Amino acid sequence: MTDLFSSGKPEGGPVGQPLADRLRPKSLSEVVGQEHLTGPDGALTRMIRSGSLGSMIFWGPPGTGKTTVARLLAGETSLAFEQISAIFTGVADLKKVFETARLRRANGRQTLLFVDEIHRFNRAQQDSFLPVMEDGTVILVGATTENPSFELNAALLSRARVLTFRSLDEESIAKLLARAEEAEAKPLPLDEEARAALIRMADGDGRASLTLSEEVWRAAGPGEVFDAGGLLAVVQRRAPIYDKGQDGHYNLISALHKSVRGSDPDAALYYLARMFDAGEDPLYLGRRLVRMAVEDIGLADPQALVVANAAKDAYDYLGSPEGELAFAQACVYLATAPKSNAVYTAFKGAMRAAKEHGSLLPPKHILNAPTRLMKEESYGAGYRYDHDEPDAFSGQDYFPEKMGRQTFYDPPERGFEREIRKRLEYWAKLRKERG
Repeated sequence: MTDLFSSGKPEGGPVGQPLADRLRPKSLSEVVGQEHLTGPDGALTRMIRSGSLGSMIFWGPPGTGKTTVARLLAGETSLAFEQISAIFTGVADLKKVFETARLRRANGRQTLLFVDEIHRFNRAQQDSFLPVMEDGTVILVGATTENPSFELNAALLSRARVLTFRSLDEESIAKLLARAEEAEAKPLPLDEEARAALIRMADGDGRASLTLSEEVWRAAGPGEVFDAGGLLAVVQRRAPIYDKGQDGHYNLISALHKSVRGSDPDAALYYLARMFDAGEDPLYLGRRLVRMAVEDIGLADPQALVVANAAKDAYDYLGSPEGELAFAQACVYLATAPKSNAVYTAFKGAMRAAKEHGSLLPPKHILNAPTRLMKEESYGAGYRYDHDEPDAFSGQDYFPEKMGRQTFYDPPERGFEREIRKRLEYWAKLRKERG
């Protein structure tokens, strides 16, 4: 798989070789769009300078240079480069790769093993990397488009540094287009507006920008220059209405969120539709709906979170475009649900208290006493088991003694939280009565 590209001088390649492959950079300094990693003070540059390279996980969108950078790292550190894909590799293949790396190491050379789509390996397969990482048989560089915290084993993550690759900005894509024109020795047959549209179509994917450029050159007749409409007709791809990394993206998601919070299902549906029409990642929208459910509705309607999560699962099952209706249903449900930010506010208050009083120990009476010494120190002494108390409520104080009781959660009298408020008021009454 080829990704990111060079801003340096192109070299010739085999006839029919894709443009993206021909423009592959020859050194880390030529990589475009990942200066936080490959620039003079970038994380990878510093690693190479130190002479010590550890296992890493490259996390980022497609077409941002993960494969290319891994290959360049091997070249600049004199490591043998081995590449596999989790999609096409089974346990038997992994054993062969590890054995080859062991033989290579016995002969004095270490292996940089690049694993594309590493998140597609199951937990057991991921665990198989641990021994060869620990004994130095391989330096693992895994590439993933998914959040490593959710998709990779904790044991694997603890042995590897996660480096984030960013979507290419418009300036970086423009550099690639200029590089492509130099390689082809001719300008792209696009007017200024069409060129800007092509950059937006690439959506931060460098490889996509070069593939689109090839399509344009193939379609253009002698002397023909496409405007934005002509470009869309040629590549059969809708230009995003907004750049996902710029103001338009944030303006629309803000409008969607505030329409839901403001209990306006019609406006919320309108902004949801606009974002779908612009090519927004549906799972991004799904995540935002989940956030709205917990931030703006909370326990006023506990089903809101269930509905938002179910919409994500329905989209996973149905795909696009059928699954988009599940998001629309969740959007309307959230907009019409009773609103409460009481849990959101309570959590922020609890976090502030945790930072301020983080060194205080819980009161001894609620701590377990598994050892004789702890029993002698009165751990657990005086604890009252709530289920043995009248109303299953002891009224004990659970905060650190030096801190005293605090109130973070103040549910409003709306939706289901009206019932929660009644319970809290009843327990407060019992606590007062029982001292």
